[in-house]
Amino acid sequence: MDDAVAQRLSADSRLLNPQDSVLLVVDIQQKFAAVLDDWERLVERASILVQACAQLDIPVLVSEQYPKGLGHTEASLAKCFPHSAVIFEKTAFGCGSLPDFQAHLATLNRKQVMICGLEAHICVNRTVHELLAGHYQVHLIQDAISSRHKRDFKAAMAKMQQSGAISSCVEMALFELLGSATHPAFKSVQALIKN
Repeated sequence: MDDAVAQRLSADSRLLNPQDSVLLVVDIQQKFAAVLDDWERLVERASILVQACAQLDIPVLVSEQYPKGLGHTEASLAKCFPHSAVIFEKTAFGCGSLPDFQAHLATLNRKQVMICGLEAHICVNRTVHELLAGHYQVHLIQDAISSRHKRDFKAAMAKMQQSGAISSCVEMALFELLGSATHPAFKSVQALIKN
């Protein structure tokens, strides 16, 4: 880890810092719409995160699980991606095992990864554990993560938190990133949350 990053991100810091953060959107693909009861909420919460990260100059990374069969990211969410967003296609359940993903994440020199997407107990879980093994601090944006069944979601959250991931939600994460009401992006980010 770069010395400057290490100074900003001390061992006891569990608050998100915009200079050290990355957003990872995992597999929010159209084919899942038919099997998730909370699909619209998931897409809406993820869209708020993506738009806010774009305003805060936080890199946005996206994974798509077997897009040939499952389609690409939900169109309304994909429209929110900044031009700098990087999309990784995969067949492995975890992003952290992809050499291209690992290499790109390393070039960003950021150690906090906010994660949203699905399914909590499969691709999100695997990715979180791979990131933790790589010594990243992982923030679970729970209101933007889902599984087909609530029992699977609950089991995944418990396991990931026990492994060291930090529980969060969209509003908590964004206000941590802003730091104060004097932040130049405060009003525009607050407007996203209020909608």
